[in-house]
Amino acid sequence: MAGMSNIESWFTGRLPDEWTAAAPPSIVADREEITITVTVDEPELADGATDADRAEAIAGRIAGFREDTRDRRMAIAREAEHRFERKVAWAVTVGDRTALFTHLAAPVMTRLRQPERMVLDTLVSANIARSRSDALAWCVRLVGRNVDEWLADLRQAMEAVDAVRAQGPDVD
Repeated sequence: MAGMSNIESWFTGRLPDEWTAAAPPSIVADREEITITVTVDEPELADGATDADRAEAIAGRIAGFREDTRDRRMAIAREAEHRFERKVAWAVTVGDRTALFTHLAAPVMTRLRQPERMVLDTLVSANIARSRSDALAWCVRLVGRNVDEWLADLRQAMEAVDAVRAQGPDVD
């Protein structure tokens, strides 16, 4: 299997120059998928443009890049998928917004036990997510955002458990 250096080198040579003019692409790979994020310049707006104007201009730039480059991206993806035996996903960054176009969704539901599926079903029932898959993605994002605080809380809870355990009778 090709290493990250080979993948980065191949895409550096293969991507059109106009796609990398604003910044080098971000390339992330795991065993199943390679994600290429291309940075595109922000649209120039008139003086006095509002945040809403800026957001709409960025959305338009992203949509334009997606549609205008579709055939080329698909051709490059086919070549890369054959060469590296992994799926290819595309994203574009404009300003502070990144849009991921298509990406691989690995089937993990078959590996979840009933209690885990029940958590996902609760999120679906509460209209936090539309499906178990969306609920799982929501959980992953939540943990990712709160990982440091959550781990500190977990360690504190473990210390409390140890303290309660120490107060109990000795078992010999």
